[in-house]
Amino acid sequence: MRGAQLIRNILTDPDALKILPFETFNRPGREGVEIHPFYDTSDTGPVGPAAALVRYQPGARVQRHIHPGYELILVLEGELMNDSGRHGPGTLEICPPGSSHALGSETGCTFLVVWEQPVRLAEPAGDPTALVQSVSDEA
Repeated sequence: MRGAQLIRNILTDPDALKILPFETFNRPGREGVEIHPFYDTSDTGPVGPAAALVRYQPGARVQRHIHPGYELILVLEGELMNDSGRHGPGTLEICPPGSSHALGSETGCTFLVVWEQPVRLAEPAGDPTALVQSVSDEA
């Protein structure tokens, strides 16, 4: 188990997020994604919960995936796009078990995410039809 972490002023000071170490999130179906993990399945078991700060670089895309458990997303900065639209800072989305979505960001964004269980890709990695499209492509 990781030690306690304290991040002050995460909602009020944009520099609070800049000093955190993020690493590239090398997983299939995720392009332009960085992560600052708080805890994950290496701490909680193979189907256990995980939580992290996630940063999408401009143009990032995440393949459609299915949630076997709840997922909570709190947008902290930038704009996150998914099947339900564009979401700016302060937006909280709660995805129930069995739901699916694809995510992306044209401008980049950072958000807090809590996964109750690990997600599953809905389509084979590399299938471009499974990626969220830019809002300009949805017309």
